[in-house]
Amino acid sequence: MSAVSRVGIVGAGFAGTAAAILLADGGVEVDLFDAKPEVSALGSGITIQGNACRILDQLGVWEQVQENSYPFDVLGLRAPDPQGSVIAVIPDAKMGGENYPATIGMYRPDLAAILVERAEKAGVRLHWGAKVDDLLQDTSGVDLQWSEGGARRSERFDLVIGADGLHSAVRELIGIDARPQQNGMGIWRAFVPRPAEVTHTDLVYGGPCYIAGYCPTGPDRMYAYLVEEAQERTALSPEEQLATMRELAASYHGPWDEVRESLGPDARINYTWFTQHLVEGAWNRGRVVVIGDAAHSCPPTIAQGAAMSLEDAVVLAELLLAADSLDDAVWAEFSDRRLPRLREVVNASSQLADWLIAHNRDADVPGLMRRVATIVSQPA
Repeated sequence: MSAVSRVGIVGAGFAGTAAAILLADGGVEVDLFDAKPEVSALGSGITIQGNACRILDQLGVWEQVQENSYPFDVLGLRAPDPQGSVIAVIPDAKMGGENYPATIGMYRPDLAAILVERAEKAGVRLHWGAKVDDLLQDTSGVDLQWSEGGARRSERFDLVIGADGLHSAVRELIGIDARPQQNGMGIWRAFVPRPAEVTHTDLVYGGPCYIAGYCPTGPDRMYAYLVEEAQERTALSPEEQLATMRELAASYHGPWDEVRESLGPDARINYTWFTQHLVEGAWNRGRVVVIGDAAHSCPPTIAQGAAMSLEDAVVLAELLLAADSLDDAVWAEFSDRRLPRLREVVNASSQLADWLIAHNRDADVPGLMRRVATIVSQPA
């Protein structure tokens, strides 16, 4: 018997939809709330490591993901020289095991749509345009109050899961004061045609940016990114954003010459700052718990953000479906299984970013990457 029979989940991102799917498949009645009017059609690409691929298979969407992504098993390093010379092509760790590629690239909105569709098929009730206003709980349940379509509504749940992202309303409502902190880096992303020679991620360290990279997402598309010192870029017009990214990309060559020429109004250019945070101690307050980006974030320097969010959902759903009651033992085991692993990943991601900011050429990057790979290769 499950510890819960009815669950409300706030946030239809990767953590929220994954938790909804697993709980609904386990016989739990699930309502999923999101402030957006529909599943997002905007965004660029995402790099997904093997441990996340393993979970996507567990969620029953691996076949669709394979059809809409680009797999590869190596990582390339290029020089910031006029030729974009290849320095090395390194076999990448298969953190999901031999049945999955080391890495896949994918268009982020495609993955979001696949997960939402799977949640609907599992029987999850979706509420789009639903803004959570308050959470009132006692020892037996939680009254979730939200606004939808101009009306105020309320429903009672055994548990509410806050998977509503970096600026989580649920986290604030339950009094967890951890907040994402900027780490000094900003990233430009663009969605562009894939040059034929790009068959895996290549990274360039040096030049005007900390990192210049790209990741193929399909037969003819990829996303390209430039990581720079964080700056206030919100006032730039789309034309100014395009000009800025082209200017930064001018120092990189090889496939970047083709990428730079392909940057245009349809490249979906966006700019964000890297953040990092981790909620230490319990992620719940009574019968409300936060997971995913609401509980932790890190610079995407080792591409584990989505994987960690999916892992949160897997572990939480497993514990809820196996327990007879929602007691302190459930929350203690959840913390024991998530916090040590998240500390390693967040600290390693932040350490690598700090080394880049400091231009530390003596840093043991291979050792750091091996340590993280060893940890996350084991199922959560």
